[in-house]
Amino acid sequence: MSREFKILSPTAILGYGFPQESFERGLAERPDLIAVDGGSTDPGPYYLGSGKSFTDRNGVKRDLRLMLTAGVTRGIPVVIGTAGGSGAAPHLEWCRQIVLEIAKEERLSFKLAVIPTDVPRHVVLEALEAGQVQPLDFVPPLTREAVCSSPHIVAQIGIEPFVEALTLGAQVVLAGRSYDPACFAALPILRGYDEALAMHCGKILECAAIAAAPGSGSDCAMGILRDDSFVLKALSPERKFTAESAAAHTLYEKSDPYHLPGPGGELDLTGCTFREIGDGMVEVRGSRYVHTQPYRVKLEGARPVGYRAITIAGVRDPIMIESIDSILAAVKTRVEGFLGDHDDARVFFHAYGKNGVMGELEPTKRSNSHELGLVLEVVAVSQERANTVCSLLRSTLLHYGYPGRVATAGNLAFPFSPSDTQAGEVYEFSLYHLMDLPKQNLFPVQIEQVGGTGVHP
Repeated sequence: MSREFKILSPTAILGYGFPQESFERGLAERPDLIAVDGGSTDPGPYYLGSGKSFTDRNGVKRDLRLMLTAGVTRGIPVVIGTAGGSGAAPHLEWCRQIVLEIAKEERLSFKLAVIPTDVPRHVVLEALEAGQVQPLDFVPPLTREAVCSSPHIVAQIGIEPFVEALTLGAQVVLAGRSYDPACFAALPILRGYDEALAMHCGKILECAAIAAAPGSGSDCAMGILRDDSFVLKALSPERKFTAESAAAHTLYEKSDPYHLPGPGGELDLTGCTFREIGDGMVEVRGSRYVHTQPYRVKLEGARPVGYRAITIAGVRDPIMIESIDSILAAVKTRVEGFLGDHDDARVFFHAYGKNGVMGELEPTKRSNSHELGLVLEVVAVSQERANTVCSLLRSTLLHYGYPGRVATAGNLAFPFSPSDTQAGEVYEFSLYHLMDLPKQNLFPVQIEQVGGTGVHP
């Protein structure tokens, strides 16, 4: 039998939780690595721009406590990517403080590596002027204004800083924004396992048991690397991996299911096979990794664009529902007329039950819903202005006299009082671009000793 390297992935995102029973089944397999992806851009630009985590602190601490106590006491490296949800400096420090709290409470002693992934503005501007920044698909070219107005700019690092941290003897690695598979793939690659298999296995494990059937982002999964394949194994009796579930995950968040680009290269899955080997496990073969030049990393940044206020309301009148598009358009025109040409406030309607999810891209143009849920949204230069315009928008729609209306008491049903909600500052993604990276020294590894006495491997 060929050698094996076992990777325990507790949860899809640090803080999402996982059953302790599943985690203990994973520990019983004597894993060589416990790794977790801590974040994502999926929740939108607010968290990166504001420096706040989209995961709850108590949830993150609970997950980390189980991982750290198990890893440190058993001598299993614990590696965390995209700390704090978005991986910028405040997110990284937020997660670092949780690690230090747990170490103190549990009397743990270990060597901690912290890897910041923030990119200074002057570095991005110099690369921009040198023609070394390219937009991703459907993204406008980068501008100096976008760079200078973004509070936090991060790069999605590859395996190299993780490898450096582990080579320096780190037992726990905490990194900023990271390519999803990197925290899973770095250690086995360092130990000589095939780069393509390690990266592909990591790409699946970063979502934990989502690739199993039934899928769950709040349950554990294990990847078992071998010299010429890897095996996926669920750690709950409720789930199993199938060839279909594992292959389907290849489509997850991909514009191309066969070529998965990342820092410095791409996974080529054109020759990949998925085979069920019994006991709810799937063996994967044929993954290839192709290095690309120049080495590029994805930059992410978000900038503030105003403040938001919203109102949530329901509509039950079939006459209004029948003409909802024209009614909303007329109300928007009326409100914008009240505001004048120089007002910066922007007005949006989201009609759930019709096209609230896809908007104008919704292919079903006619809705048969007997009721609609409306979200009235205003974005303006200040919270006060957003509140004012939202109030005006809500009252105008509430009493708008549309053709055929019978009842005059009001057009909207409000589930909450007060009806209007201040939603705070609004951000938009300002950087979603590739930057050439001639040297890896942009991401220095910081080593610190945590706990002078206590439990250690």
